Amino acid sequence: MQDPDTLARILRRLYPEARLRAARPLAGGVSAQVTALEAAHPDGRAETVVLRRHGAADRARNPEIAAQEFRLLQVLQAAGVPAPAPLHLDTSCTLLPTPWLLQGFIEGDAEDAPADLDDHMRRLAEALAAIHRVPAADVAFLPRQEEQAAALIARHRPEPDESLAEPRLRTALAAAWPPPRRNPPALLHGDVWPGNLLWRGGRLQAVVDWEDAAVGDPLADLANARLELALDLGEDAMAALTRHYLASTATDTAALPLWDLWAALRPIAGLPGWGLEPEEEQRLRSRHRAFTGRALAAVGG
Repeated sequence: MQDPDTLARILRRLYPEARLRAARPLAGGVSAQVTALEAAHPDGRAETVVLRRHGAADRARNPEIAAQEFRLLQVLQAAGVPAPAPLHLDTSCTLLPTPWLLQGFIEGDAEDAPADLDDHMRRLAEALAAIHRVPAADVAFLPRQEEQAAALIARHRPEPDESLAEPRLRTALAAAWPPPRRNPPALLHGDVWPGNLLWRGGRLQAVVDWEDAAVGDPLADLANARLELALDLGEDAMAALTRHYLASTATDTAALPLWDLWAALRPIAGLPGWGLEPEEEQRLRSRHRAFTGRALAAVGG
């Protein structure tokens, strides 16, 4: 975390008269540094804002990622999508060596064991559908997801993970890629998983961490969410999300099994570095194999 003086100067870029009362790192950020800044206003009001700095890997793949994410948050706010409010963008690199943005703080927590799973998934499906309804023309500045997907499939790994059927995944994907385009391009969050969802009182407060946002087939987002939910909450959660999402959209699902395979391929290379306890890793691997097996059977792979 940055020194208090620098953080106070950052806060004053947004609120020149405010005083920094406290700062604390926020848990959950994987690819970005996220810090809560508590501001004390001259009139006595207290307010918390969030300082967000993207990591080196994200900046390397997209040097404009901070500016694009800030612009995207503006689009989301105008569209009524539950996401952090964009407050300030700084690309001058004068206070910090890399671009940064300030966004609104949202009270909420990731819920790993929702009391009402079906209602939980219904609310998530509604948010996912709202994201996909944002006109693609409004976010034309974002990367094209189909290019990212093709690059992942074409990537050669000298030691593929046989235990997760990586060779079969790659063979099946290479034989059928690209999938037919039957859905209009949509805004994609790119990483819908329980850690990027903030809940409070059973209501979804916000979808956060938009650094992987892109434009592409909404099935890519749905497939990734299906995988993440299957791994984290189990098959019932995955099925409920899918059912509620399809009930609220006109998305053509003919290519969903293929996108499921793509989603299953995404985490394989990085999984050993997740730092999981052995028992948790085995549970995750077992659920991943079940997800992959269904998708392979559906595409005849």
